[in-house]
Amino acid sequence: MLSDIKILDLSTLLPGPYASMMLADLGAKVLRVESPTRVDLVREMSPQVGASSAAHQYLNRSKESIALDLKQPEAIEIIKTLIKEYDVVLEQFRPGVMDRLGIGYEALKAVNPKIIYCAITGYGQTGPYKNRAGHDLNYLAIAGISSYSKRKEQSPIPQGIQIADVAGGSLHGVIGILTALHHRQRTGEGQMIDISMTDCAFALNAMSGAGTLAGDEIPTAESQLLNGGTFYDYYQTSDGRYLSVGSLEPKFFTGLCQLLDLEHLLPLASKSSAQQQIKDSFTHAFKQKTYQQWQAIFIKLDLCVEPVLNLKEASEHPQIVARELIVDVPHPKTGMQKQLACPIKFSAYQAEYQQAGVELGVDGKQVLSELGLSNSRITALEKNGVVTF
Repeated sequence: MLSDIKILDLSTLLPGPYASMMLADLGAKVLRVESPTRVDLVREMSPQVGASSAAHQYLNRSKESIALDLKQPEAIEIIKTLIKEYDVVLEQFRPGVMDRLGIGYEALKAVNPKIIYCAITGYGQTGPYKNRAGHDLNYLAIAGISSYSKRKEQSPIPQGIQIADVAGGSLHGVIGILTALHHRQRTGEGQMIDISMTDCAFALNAMSGAGTLAGDEIPTAESQLLNGGTFYDYYQTSDGRYLSVGSLEPKFFTGLCQLLDLEHLLPLASKSSAQQQIKDSFTHAFKQKTYQQWQAIFIKLDLCVEPVLNLKEASEHPQIVARELIVDVPHPKTGMQKQLACPIKFSAYQAEYQQAGVELGVDGKQVLSELGLSNSRITALEKNGVVTF
């Protein structure tokens, strides 16, 4: 559905590449610009599959790759030539870096006034932290999320997924790009999009943020309905596995208490002072059976109780399988590689996956040839280290 959109992706690591992968899944043509001297660290992650990591090959599927040394003037001219034919530029440098290179928003706008320029950074293009280094953990901390996403008297826990990077930077970046494209379609105007992963993480405080700002109710660890302040929680089985219990509504709570022979808890469901008593009762009850025994019971019941699966188990869960969330993507070395699918379902479109992420700069010659550069000129650029194949 985005087959008429061309994206020049100068980002690295996770946020930008995840955003451009989503757009590539929906048909956009994405050219990834990478440094030949400063390799994207995601390429070197474990496990390695062929010439790069499985993570890199997932994040960069269906994209082309060109390796340019942006510190050289000839590489900057190549970017400016490319941008004449592109709709979107996506970058992830600290504020001011692209300007110093000569390919910031104003410079590229002068070449292509309709360009949409999306900059994803940790703290945004303004403010006292704009030039400060950071990672997902830092953004969640600054955004207030880490302070109440933990157990009482314990430290915050590093999350298994990169919430600020993906739910913040990537997804909000895609929303911004698609919105700007729609606006340009109506007006002909391009624009710059300033995405701060900290901003986006802060905005994820949807319910707690509303309560804090309008009601001066500051959330703390295990103090709210959904952060462990009630029986809405995880419970260990006799063999050390866990079940998630989200039986908040009266009919679900009633059914669960009846199942566990804990009907005496029914009048206490809405009482905040009784939540620890309910949790203690549930903790004792769930430890009476193994994980598999509880699984056999709850699979037949609709009580908002589900097993805590590891990622391998999750990928084999019948709901995940039925939703076709695992796909086979062509890979030059292995033939096919299993990857996470695009989760967006359309009635009139199916996401396409051309190939797993390619080797560094593998499409460079073709890209330069399409720009009209002669073979001798391309050879000279390679010899001077401007481009690497």
